[in-house]
Amino acid sequence: MRIFRISFLNNGKVYQLHAQQVSQGELYGFIEVRELLFGEHTSLVIDPAEEKLQAEFSGVERLILPMHAVIRIEEVEKHGKNKILEIDGSISNITPFPLPPSDGRKS
Repeated sequence: MRIFRISFLNNGKVYQLHAQQVSQGELYGFIEVRELLFGEHTSLVIDPAEEKLQAEFSGVERLILPMHAVIRIEEVEKHGKNKILEIDGSISNITPFPLPPSDGRKS
């Protein structure tokens, strides 16, 4: 089984998710992510961050991400923890893609 770790920007934060399928989307400029993987809860210790992500993406069959939001796609040997990371000084090599002004003006 192939496992991919996808890092992407969402609402000013970096999301890291694991999935079994990643491909170019049907829509030009989009990446399609299918079969999201979440940890099995067989132990007493439950990670609240992973629980939050699982709740946010429950029922999602495929995730369609704009290409400019994707930071990195890696094929990994085993499934790790899904995370939401804050963008601050500790992640200095990540720069959000510049977007046009959102005040309603046309360029």
